[in-house]
Amino acid sequence: MISFSVNKVDVHVDAPGDTPLLWILRGRLGLTGTKFGCGIAQCGACTVHVDGQARRSCVTPVASVGGSAVTTIEGLAATAGAGGELHPLQKAWIAAQAPQCGYCQSGQIMQAAALLSENPDPSDDDISQGMAANLCRCMAYLRIRRAIKLAARAQNGGRG
Repeated sequence: MISFSVNKVDVHVDAPGDTPLLWILRGRLGLTGTKFGCGIAQCGACTVHVDGQARRSCVTPVASVGGSAVTTIEGLAATAGAGGELHPLQKAWIAAQAPQCGYCQSGQIMQAAALLSENPDPSDDDISQGMAANLCRCMAYLRIRRAIKLAARAQNGGRG
């Protein structure tokens, strides 16, 4: 039995320890916002947070998250505060019309949240570097960058 929390809810999973976290999130817990992309941690579609750090859930063995706090796109708004409001990145994604097909977007947003937690006022170069491992087949990178800058500005009280 492997115990951890997902989106601030304690879960106990009976699964082989090498089962990818992604399969537990999607198949066992019904959290389908996290997407399967490449399966080899190269595209970032499956990005979640483990103890606040961006992690590719497709190659993360569930045993490695025992005792950890996992946050998925479904739980990201809860990290922004009470009241059920969207996370500033989710609001910015909508304002910037960042998604095109949308498939990579949950992973993009989770990676961007990790970036902003480490660097609340990223430059264009910081964003390019921080988001380089998250691929978008629609090439929406400029809109994604605009959304990250909007979210950073919102989180910084309009400065930046």
